[in-house]
Amino acid sequence: MNDSDAPEPGRKRRVREQTPVQRALGLLVRREHSRKELTRKLTSRGIEGEAAQAAVDKLTEAGWQDDTRFAENLVRMRANTGYGPIHVRAELGTHGLDSEQIAAAMETFEGDWTENARDLVRRRFGEAGPQDLAQRRKAADLLARRGFDGDSIRRATRYDPDD
Repeated sequence: MNDSDAPEPGRKRRVREQTPVQRALGLLVRREHSRKELTRKLTSRGIEGEAAQAAVDKLTEAGWQDDTRFAENLVRMRANTGYGPIHVRAELGTHGLDSEQIAAAMETFEGDWTENARDLVRRRFGEAGPQDLAQRRKAADLLARRGFDGDSIRRATRYDPDD
């Protein structure tokens, strides 16, 4: 053992192994996670499947993990960062939420998807919006990649700023 491996004099360092619940809680204090995501992260960190599932169940019962709260938060975050409803629904589906949970979360969105699309176009193309056909196509492609529906894309790329 060389000097760099030796503990400092007077300091004993005992590393306590965390329980699956403690590890799950450590993940949840950083940000919301879905049940599926939290279970996957725990198993990827070496916790057995049953123990991971039991830890997630315990935290769900205690109110620390909540798929409804997670879904509502994700809808709000994605909408605020310029993503459309198609993208948001698809992402919620990857987190193991069923169609009823996804629909309920989407209903909590109090904004206007078309207005979000317009804001994104304004940020990219200026207040006047796309000026010619080529710019409108670029704007439409951007909105489609971000998960906006056809109606929102048409309204956002052919709008009058005085609307």
